[in-house]
Amino acid sequence: MAAGAAATRVDVARALRDAGFTALLSFGLFLPLVGFQTVNDFQNKLIVVSRWPFLFGLVAFVAIARFVFSVTVVTYLEQRRQRPVAARSPAREWIRRWVAPFAIGFVVIYPPLIVAINGFGGAVKWIDNFGIQILIYVMLGWGLNIVVGLAGLLDLGYVAFYAVGAYSYALLAKAFGLSFWLLLPLAGILASCWGILLGFPVLRLRGDYLAIVTLAFGEIIRLVLINWVDLTNGYAGITGIPRPTFFSIPFTADEDGFAAVFGLEYSPLYRVIFLYYIILALALLTAFVTLRLRRLPVGRAWEALREDEIACRSLGINTTNTKLTAFAMGAMFAGFAGSFFATRQGFISPESFTFLESATILSIVVLGGMGSQIGVAIAAIVMIGGTEIMRELDFLKDIFGPAFDPTQYRMLLFGFAMVLIMIWRPRGLIATREPSVFLKEHKSIGADLIGEGHG
Repeated sequence: MAAGAAATRVDVARALRDAGFTALLSFGLFLPLVGFQTVNDFQNKLIVVSRWPFLFGLVAFVAIARFVFSVTVVTYLEQRRQRPVAARSPAREWIRRWVAPFAIGFVVIYPPLIVAINGFGGAVKWIDNFGIQILIYVMLGWGLNIVVGLAGLLDLGYVAFYAVGAYSYALLAKAFGLSFWLLLPLAGILASCWGILLGFPVLRLRGDYLAIVTLAFGEIIRLVLINWVDLTNGYAGITGIPRPTFFSIPFTADEDGFAAVFGLEYSPLYRVIFLYYIILALALLTAFVTLRLRRLPVGRAWEALREDEIACRSLGINTTNTKLTAFAMGAMFAGFAGSFFATRQGFISPESFTFLESATILSIVVLGGMGSQIGVAIAAIVMIGGTEIMRELDFLKDIFGPAFDPTQYRMLLFGFAMVLIMIWRPRGLIATREPSVFLKEHKSIGADLIGEGHG
């Protein structure tokens, strides 16, 4: 007992060494990124301006954070590794049972709640920029979770299917005047076909090689959208994309618009709320289908493929069909999200479907916990909602100056958060992995079978 306490007591000297090394490393990293800034002078010449106070303040903050982390979190992690794995507590069971119904109830009443708090004028921003934007990435994360989290196929070109869905809806809607409700499943089917086309060339690839090929596929789709000007209009994009209607009633200020038909004062908020509930329904559909598929033979085949492809083949599972179905299902939900993105924006261009989008969606899946629906949703809320919240932090300009823009540092904070998560929770926020099918008794996978701890 004494030996265990001595092994886990706070080592201040080591914490100071870590803090000093972190300070030097952060200074070298932030010096070109934060220490210098290029601005235009009164003669419109580009000059370099140093920002030493801000740089040293940032380095000091990182060093202090590292010291606190070393004396608190590291000690806690060492103590937790020495403790035996305990059975699941009643509190955890209660959270597991009620968190999903509570979350669904909250997102359903979110628009009227925001309207009640901020009024009609201030609710548009919170419902559109936060509610709709977050739900789009939640849906994309759940779709990619099928490919990466369940089937274990690393896909770095997922945004290609997102683009296929968006351009399919935009082109067909403008060329043939078809409605959103008819083109929504069609966009998903077309994206699914492209997912199968991607699946065939990569059937024998795994790991890094699979990631490189899928990354190339995403870039190929983007370059095709840029260079096929006759069809996609290139960099100029496609404008005037038709909006969805409420049973053929448009959300316009005309006499036949939604507000006039129902005797209401016209407000753009009605269309925003309508779009919110559309993407909410699509996201819930994605979650429901995914959960049902996990309990079907194809879902169990995905998980077997993820754990060990050789063992999966030895059991007689057709790995070719298993991979193709994973790519097809994941691509279909990306196509749904892409068609919704096109009708929400009314304008799309290749710049909306870059590799950064794929990296963001993949990061949501990894940080949330591969295979975890709740974890992916939490990661999407933190990442996308956090980015939007940074636009509202105007008080930071009083501290760092009027030229300070918090959104410029979102990728820096995002990378810092990824490092913390990889240290604290290597398998994501929700790292518990439970079998989809169990015999007689529902048990978590024991710690003796998993290197990172409790299953």
